[in-house]
Amino acid sequence: MNQERLMKVILAPVVSEKSNLLAEKRNQMTFKVLPNATKPEIKAAVELLFGVQIASVATVTIKGKTKRFGRNMGRRSDVKKAYVSLIEGQELDLESAAAAYR
Repeated sequence: MNQERLMKVILAPVVSEKSNLLAEKRNQMTFKVLPNATKPEIKAAVELLFGVQIASVATVTIKGKTKRFGRNMGRRSDVKKAYVSLIEGQELDLESAAAAYR
């Protein structure tokens, strides 16, 4: 895995009620990632960017909604999310992660 690819794998952190609860209770962070990103790539990218150790990575692809635009039907893009579990004792500041992507 080259460095350039790893720098592009993570698109943005997900900041929501659910992601905050996961961060507090399970020590998990949530990120939007490229649709073709693999779990080893995501793990390497988070370790490279934030300097933390990762226990596991779970991914989910959220299918885009079908929406109407006047008479035309359209479809939103699919989004891939990664739930990254940190090793016990590791901590990742979500505010600084969100600021890095603004």
